[in-house]
Amino acid sequence: MTASELRRNIYQLLDQVLETGVPLEVERKGRKLSIVPEPPRTKLDNLKRREGYLLGDPEDIVHLDWSKEWRP
Repeated sequence: MTASELRRNIYQLLDQVLETGVPLEVERKGRKLSIVPEPPRTKLDNLKRREGYLLGDPEDIVHLDWSKEWRP
C-alpha cells in the first residue's frame, strides 16, 4: 500500500488493524513501514518496580504468625 492510499482511508485502515490485529505495511520513498497494534495493557502493567521495599523472601510474609499482634 502506498502512503497516498493510506491517507485516503486512514481511519478505516486503522480500525481494520485494531479489529484484526494484522499489521498494515505502507511503502514510502522505497521503504516499508508497519502499523502494528500494541497488545492491551492491564493495570498491573502500569505499576513501577520499586526496588528495596520488600527485603527478604516474599514467601516468608505469607507464613508470618500475627496471632500475638492481633487485637480484635
